Amino acid sequence: MDTKYNLIVCIVNSGFSENVMAVAKTAGARGGTILNARGTAKEEAEAMFNISIHPDKDMIYIIVPTKIRDNVLHALYQNIGLQSEGQGIAFSLPIDNVVGLGGTDTKEKKND
Repeated sequence: MDTKYNLIVCIVNSGFSENVMAVAKTAGARGGTILNARGTAKEEAEAMFNISIHPDKDMIYIIVPTKIRDNVLHALYQNIGLQSEGQGIAFSLPIDNVVGLGGTDTKEKKND
């Protein structure tokens, strides 16, 4: 399936969402939605990844055109990755239908 848009989800320690958005915008994203969250990682995860895990998180949802997805993800990895103070992880999901972005509806019209 060829999609025009992807959803990038970035999870960082609480307080680092503005950093995420600054990096994403530098890579071409236009904006995002920030949600406050709470992680459920256990001590074993801290030992496995050799990092300190803070339970309070920010989740940032960013819809981007597929053509810039890899640039945004790479920029996030370089600046907000696990080795940074924000200890971020990011992933993307394909979006098959979108409405409300610049007045465009990407859902293909079916001929009945």
